[in-house]
Amino acid sequence: MIKSVFRGCALAAAMSAVAFAAAKNPVVGGAAMFASKNIIENAVNSKDHTTLVAAVKAAGLVGTLEGKGPFTVFAPTNEAFAALPKGTVDTLLKPENKATLTKVLTCHVVAADAIAKTVAKMIKDDGGEHDIKTVGGCVLKAKENMGKITLTDENGGVSHVTIADVKQSNGVIHVVDKVLLPKM
Repeated sequence: MIKSVFRGCALAAAMSAVAFAAAKNPVVGGAAMFASKNIIENAVNSKDHTTLVAAVKAAGLVGTLEGKGPFTVFAPTNEAFAALPKGTVDTLLKPENKATLTKVLTCHVVAADAIAKTVAKMIKDDGGEHDIKTVGGCVLKAKENMGKITLTDENGGVSHVTIADVKQSNGVIHVVDKVLLPKM
């Protein structure tokens, strides 16, 4: 009897811990994000990232972002894509522009699991600005201002991390408000 009560308590505690861990991950695009799911499994549920998901599919990067990782993805919202010059997204999604689309998308991905606290420490250690090298070969300039991280792309475009530390089974997502563009 005591063993079964203890097992029941242990199970309840474990379930509470899982629920607590899931609750700590921010909601993105109206959907719960689960640390037990990979980047793609979570992203497809965010109503704020439908353009990003379509772009990842068009670029053929789904398999990569479902992979082991670890990855840090700076995930632009639909509004960020909509802020690009008219017709840019439609042009990038055309099959003949797959290489350019891939370059743009991979400039949002880092081959590491970099939570905001880690990035902030690197910024501080580097005197206020840290270069982040992406898998696409871009260099983003990370800065911290009043506790918020900003990223400047190679063209001088500035993006703000609006939701940090969305944990994934294969890394972390930081939602950003602008598309980061490589020098072309």
